[in-house]
Amino acid sequence: MSLRQKFENVAPLFEAGGRYHKYYPIYEMVETFVYAINTPTKVAPHVRQDLDLKRTMIYVVLATIPALLFGLYNVGYQANWVLQGMGVTETEGWRSLILDVVGYNPNNIFANVIHGLMYWLPIYVVTVVVGGACEVVFSLIRKHEVNEGFLVTSILYSLILPPNTPLWMVAIGIIFGVVIGKEVFGGTGKNFLNPALVARAFLYFAYPASLSGDSVWRVVDGAGKLDGYSGATILGVGANQGPAAFADFGFTWWDAFMGFVPGSIAETSTFAILLGGVFLLGTKIGNWRMVAGCMIGMIGLSSLLNAIGSDTNPMFGLPWHWHLVAGGFAFGMIFMVTEPVSGSMTNTGRWIYGALIGTACVFIRVINPAFPEGMMLAILFGNIFAPLIDYAIIKANISRRMQRHV
Repeated sequence: MSLRQKFENVAPLFEAGGRYHKYYPIYEMVETFVYAINTPTKVAPHVRQDLDLKRTMIYVVLATIPALLFGLYNVGYQANWVLQGMGVTETEGWRSLILDVVGYNPNNIFANVIHGLMYWLPIYVVTVVVGGACEVVFSLIRKHEVNEGFLVTSILYSLILPPNTPLWMVAIGIIFGVVIGKEVFGGTGKNFLNPALVARAFLYFAYPASLSGDSVWRVVDGAGKLDGYSGATILGVGANQGPAAFADFGFTWWDAFMGFVPGSIAETSTFAILLGGVFLLGTKIGNWRMVAGCMIGMIGLSSLLNAIGSDTNPMFGLPWHWHLVAGGFAFGMIFMVTEPVSGSMTNTGRWIYGALIGTACVFIRVINPAFPEGMMLAILFGNIFAPLIDYAIIKANISRRMQRHV
């Protein structure tokens, strides 16, 4: 008996009138993960092609793999580099059981990836278990399918966190993102904000000392052993001392583009992110107008501020090519701006939506020194205005058509 036949045999037990009909969302989740769904999607977002929504979400996850793999390497590299410089040969905690075997050599790719994996994997497991439980509970209560959007939310959320984020904080954040950012509005397709960014924003404002964006890692033991490394980010240096100080901290544009700088797990390598972006745009999962609009907005405002200049704010001098590789701009542009549910739906609106986020990111980074990152808040700001943008575009189109027929 094939696996498909086994699913068909047990299906009556979970369908209406069956013994386990209360748990149909769980059965449907497992079945459609293994096989393509054979029924049309009933709620937004609607994908007008032969891929069902689960496969579309899987494509997004596949697109994050280059950034994830490099992120694991870079996290391990940054930690091993500092450990080697301090002459530390072992660390404390559960990680030491594995890391003391593979070593702490920053020139060893395998050792770096394993070290990075020891930071990311617990974050992702907690995200999936806690956030997935919230999804299942809401599905059982509402008696609808388990929304596949969480597949993308979970991976994106885990990749935009600092690698040493406490696991209890990870759990609180994803609960807030899933429940308040999505489920209270009806679930996938009805949320007007990006759930992963809602979770990240909640942690940002609830625990600013840990997720401020101007530094990464934390030394937890100053007695010769450590579990982290405290260092300034590119945006932190730029906000405090200006772009001219990048060289003093060892920051070059090429290193920032490739990703050899401290930062959140998968946000450092613009090169790896753009590889995933080519895949998303090539498969038409992501809309190129949003990406182009975001780049145009960022380049336009940053170039204007460069021309204006400032004697008191060094961030006015940060050129657009540094904005591209600093912080989470590239990751947000590729994986968050192109998110179909919370973004604009009209083609013209997508240009405006992307440009709004690009300009808002630069404006927040440069004008408001309290928020050195900016991209997260800019995308949430764009999410809020996306329905209004589409409404204005549609009304304008209707008005023009009425005038042609008068």
